[in-house]
Amino acid sequence: MKRNIVIAAVTAAALIGGGTATALATTGDDQGSARQAANAKLSDDGNRDDQDDRDDDAARVSSSDVTAPEAIASALKHTSGTVVSAELDDEDDSDKVVWKVDVLSGDNTWHSVSVDPSNGEVLGAQTDDEDDTAQVRAALKGSSVTAEEAAKAAAGKGLVTSVGLDEDGKDKSWEAETRTSGGAEQDWKIDLGSGKVTADRDDAQDDDADDADDQD
Repeated sequence: MKRNIVIAAVTAAALIGGGTATALATTGDDQGSARQAANAKLSDDGNRDDQDDRDDDAARVSSSDVTAPEAIASALKHTSGTVVSAELDDEDDSDKVVWKVDVLSGDNTWHSVSVDPSNGEVLGAQTDDEDDTAQVRAALKGSSVTAEEAAKAAAGKGLVTSVGLDEDGKDKSWEAETRTSGGAEQDWKIDLGSGKVTADRDDAQDDDADDADDQD
């Protein structure tokens, strides 16, 4: 509708004088250019935000002297049980980074153990409420690969920043996220029985779909 109004205005102006018509037509072009510039700025801002997030993650990873397997071992010395996940993350939304290790004890109590990434010391632990205990137990039944072993296996692909049990779906496995020295991030699946590491194709497809949506 707006385009029709501009065209009508330009046509009317053309009857009065060519200079005015040119001015009106240019105004329409300027509006389109302004919209394109605004869209380009939004895209640039989004790309900068994504890059900032990647830089923050890379800095967080490089600040850790304690590896995922070491953090898991330290957590198990403090709280016995089965480690279900370990992740290098911010502590309570602060700037301090810690390893968060989830341990399922023999009495089916969940514990979140915080491990110092600089020296491997346990900073504290708290009890968590989880509703998927039976599902986790069922997924781990018959498994011969622990979270610590899965993290060691994935370490051959890069610096492990997280490892956790994927108990959903048909194919149960450990999942690990790694980063290279250049900051590239990749996800892996580790077989619960053999410890074989393969690229997480499902995650790669999800990333491709998200990129396509962003371009739209």
